[in-house]
Amino acid sequence: MNPLRLKIILIALASAFVLASDDYREWRMFGGDPDNTHYSTLSQINRRNVQRLEVAWVHDTHDAFPNSEMQCNPIIIDGVLFATTPKLRAIALDAATGKEIWSFNADPARRNFGKMRNRGVTYWAEGDDKRIFFVYRHFLYALDARTGKPVEGFGEGGRVDMREGLGRDPREVTITASSPGVVYKDLLLMGSLVSEALPSAPGHIRAFDARTGRQRWIFRTIPAPGEFGYDTWPPDAHEYTGGANNWSGLTVDQRRGLAFVPTGSAAFDFYGANRRGDNLFANTLLCLDAATGRRIWHYQFVRHDVWDRDLPAAPALVTVRRGGRNVDAVAQITKSGHVFVFERTTGKPLFPIREHAVPASDVDGELLAKTQPLPVLPPPFSRQRLTEEMLTTRTPEAARAARETFSKLRSKGQFEPPSREGTIIFPGFDGGAEWGGAAFDPPSGLFYVNANEMAWILRLVPRPAAKERPGGRSLYEENCAGCHKTDLSGSPPEFPALTRLADRFERSEVQTLIRAGEGRMPGFSSLGNDAIRAITHYVLTGQDVEAGAGPVGASPLALKYGIDGYNRFVDSEGYPAIAPPWGTLNAIDLNRGRIVWSIPFGEYPALAAQGMKDTGSENYGGAVVTAGGLLFIGATNYDRKFRAFDKTTGKLLWESMLPAAGNATPATYEINGRQYVVIAAGGGKWGAASGGAYVAFSLPK
Repeated sequence: MNPLRLKIILIALASAFVLASDDYREWRMFGGDPDNTHYSTLSQINRRNVQRLEVAWVHDTHDAFPNSEMQCNPIIIDGVLFATTPKLRAIALDAATGKEIWSFNADPARRNFGKMRNRGVTYWAEGDDKRIFFVYRHFLYALDARTGKPVEGFGEGGRVDMREGLGRDPREVTITASSPGVVYKDLLLMGSLVSEALPSAPGHIRAFDARTGRQRWIFRTIPAPGEFGYDTWPPDAHEYTGGANNWSGLTVDQRRGLAFVPTGSAAFDFYGANRRGDNLFANTLLCLDAATGRRIWHYQFVRHDVWDRDLPAAPALVTVRRGGRNVDAVAQITKSGHVFVFERTTGKPLFPIREHAVPASDVDGELLAKTQPLPVLPPPFSRQRLTEEMLTTRTPEAARAARETFSKLRSKGQFEPPSREGTIIFPGFDGGAEWGGAAFDPPSGLFYVNANEMAWILRLVPRPAAKERPGGRSLYEENCAGCHKTDLSGSPPEFPALTRLADRFERSEVQTLIRAGEGRMPGFSSLGNDAIRAITHYVLTGQDVEAGAGPVGASPLALKYGIDGYNRFVDSEGYPAIAPPWGTLNAIDLNRGRIVWSIPFGEYPALAAQGMKDTGSENYGGAVVTAGGLLFIGATNYDRKFRAFDKTTGKLLWESMLPAAGNATPATYEINGRQYVVIAAGGGKWGAASGGAYVAFSLPK
């Protein structure tokens, strides 16, 4: 083709994109735009002037508490910023000043049992009817966007009980939503956060009427008899098992009416003797008709998952070049450190995918799939197998301890089966890629993913045999120790210690929590009041008392194996027991399937002070890419920095300290001709100090 003609075509394509994306000057939904690309056409802040960026305003929610988090990606509409706080208030702020307009507290009397994650809210409008949809515990609220008051015509008193409509007894269902739903016309499409242990609610995908709250359709991710995929589970699995849920959010192609829904693993995560089969639609990218919930196509990334390989983020809808033409595609990142790219309407992979043989499990009762798929291109953005040569050399003592621990573990790469002696999961349970998601730059085709490089140890342990009249201790060990450990020490801050619980809570409060659950913790009402009282007595006093009739040994919920906790592979000082980088930021060319640049991302201040800089660190939250040539990202867990990189080269152009780690995805928007970039500074992840502020930056007036 004539070079001049090619240049004219490319300019026309770029101009058409900009014209179609003028509304990206606001940040109207989680992920910024309907395609979830985290992209903005704003360019007032750019490579040439970003060094002049300064704090424009700070809003302190005054909601922070020990180990609290704030993962919210705020939305900005008509000059108002809508967000959530660490204690899960919904708030509206003047986006130019940070001044509070309204606040909604769903439970003013609530005592804090622990963190409650939330990544944002959803906006819907029809004429003068403007609503914010917000989830607190198991309630989906519709709030008047102007006043923050519940909309009376929605559900009962402005809220819908999400426990209802799942085909289970609502009194025995524990469910919430950490990621906001997505609007399609007059529907609100919702996933859910359910327990990853048993008992667990099913992770069915639902659509609610945006006006009334009525459930309009449901897609069962654990199929019932007669439904596609039913034969990939035991015959009665749909009656007792759970998970296969969309906790990470979803994306809707608004023009085509296609909903792209990534799901997580089935419960229980790490041992699946009671769910033999591939377990469709767990660990699957679903393409559904957004109007009806009908399945269009699907792709399962992990069959019969026992590695906690949830799909960690909503996919991005991208356009890539293939054979000299534009192809609309969907790009899904994974915890294992891969990007899968599919043609949007058919599900056809745009890069080859290869099946890899999986070793058989030697744990009795477990039957794994024989092969698992991984893409040939793009190459993985995280290391895939931990070897002895990759262990830490930070100090001689740390190196020696790491080698000693490593020598007792299995570490043969992706899909090494869980074991009783311990299996290295690398990247770990948090990824690789995680819930912050990826950013896509349409003009260049570059796809940006931040990743963790942390190894975890998965060890299966026998659960105590069920008894006719079990005691509080055996009930605790069977139902609770997988997260909180047999000695009640937990894995703080993610799974809090239960020691000295009597100093903080009344007996009735602990019983209520065990019965109803909260956040990722399931409710155990199915155990019965006698068992709940026995567990409560044990965790409060350490004394083992006999309960009434306990769970029957033949129950599909009474599994033979659990885990000994969520254990990161760290040295005695808490640093990763592997060699850096411990976190990376990556730019991937989705047109060619290659990594353009990859840099260490984040550092530990104490090590940096000793001269050990640019190690990378665990990072949580995503990036924003702009037409100004910039990639904005917080995310790094320990150094509390908010950074701007050159999106083409990865060169650091600007950084600023936040009051707490910015473990969230930022947003950028324009008001009265002035561009702002805002991020939630909440910290609280893996020992990082907690905070509760929104910080906005702009150029000097």
